[in-house]
Amino acid sequence: MAVDEGLVAWVEEAMAPLGTVTGRAMMGGRTLYCDGTVFAILGLDALWFKADAQTDAEWDAAGCVRFTYERDGGTASMNYRRAPDDCYDDADALRGWAALALAAGRRAPARRRKAGHGTQA
Repeated sequence: MAVDEGLVAWVEEAMAPLGTVTGRAMMGGRTLYCDGTVFAILGLDALWFKADAQTDAEWDAAGCVRFTYERDGGTASMNYRRAPDDCYDDADALRGWAALALAAGRRAPARRRKAGHGTQA
């Protein structure tokens, strides 16, 4: 699955007032960071914002489904929610939801890198 580079450019442009967006390849998609904080992923042809227990009620109220995938014969999920439709054409909406995701990203515990794994720009 290829990443929609037009969507990447849109997110970078819309997020400019909040900070600099960078990305890192991940399993056919891309992890997005704003000034070094994970806030979203691109995968399954959609934008998915980081969520946590403090924001789940807001995502649920907006009807934003949780990111799920098949694993070991079952279904697994990650703490990401599908972006509301207006995020694809309304920069203010995208920034509003992204701010919620950035807050979740900042609250997340730091992940330790496995020995021998370098960073990628």
